Amino acid sequence: MSEVAANSVEAPSGKDAAYENFPVGSWLLPAPLRPHVAVFYAFARAIDDIADSPLLPAEIKIARLDGFARALQGECSGNPAYAKAHAMATCLAATGIGERHCLDLIAAFKQDAFKRRYLDWPDLMDYCLKSAAPVGRFLLDLHGGSRFGYGAADALCNALQVINHLQDCRNDYLDLDRVYLPMQWLQAEGASVDDLASPQSTPALRRVFDRVLNHVEALLAEAAPLPRGLSSQRLAMESAAIIDIAWALVRHLRRRDPLAARIQLTKLEYAWCVGRGAVSTWF
Repeated sequence: MSEVAANSVEAPSGKDAAYENFPVGSWLLPAPLRPHVAVFYAFARAIDDIADSPLLPAEIKIARLDGFARALQGECSGNPAYAKAHAMATCLAATGIGERHCLDLIAAFKQDAFKRRYLDWPDLMDYCLKSAAPVGRFLLDLHGGSRFGYGAADALCNALQVINHLQDCRNDYLDLDRVYLPMQWLQAEGASVDDLASPQSTPALRRVFDRVLNHVEALLAEAAPLPRGLSSQRLAMESAAIIDIAWALVRHLRRRDPLAARIQLTKLEYAWCVGRGAVSTWF
């Protein structure tokens, strides 16, 4: 019997590390730490897929996510449905990292189960601090921290999250009736959430996208010092590569319409960003 068939709790989307905008546990990171990154990603992917399933009602999503939280904290032992949570708990014990980052992710995805609109930019950033920032915080803790604290990493992760929101804005609306664009900005620009169902952006919606990208650029400027503050040279290389990837995606999103197609980097562009970011940090 396959893992999916045996597991009635997860809701696999088919997304994997290749779907992400950033490298996950890449060769840039120290080899002994990559398995821990893989465990964390598998845990985060599993709970994110539950929250994003168009087939599950909100109450079932929350019940399953609560199960992951209990398993992470030592309950449900021996239950294969929560194998990824048990693996995550083992990883945390081995590395001495607390469970807060994982619990913040669960809280964010429980919010996704019932909250479908965001009033303004601070409302969206509050969500990103639970849904995106914990990823960077886990990586910092795993690699010895930063002399700048979490701030620059939070800015980068939040920027990546919003970039992902723009890439997926049409599908999020059509499949989940979920809109991460600030409602106040839609109203101010004369746009409507219904515009997201169109095959191309209206001028009003394009202005909202550009307004969002202005704030993403501010986050990336805040994230710029991150590589030079890290204790780990290898994590510094990866973070510099990710910053380069984020800027490249912003440039594409400025020029192209995310309603027409999901905007991604080509393999060559991606490799160039990774190489340039890593080399610039190394020297």
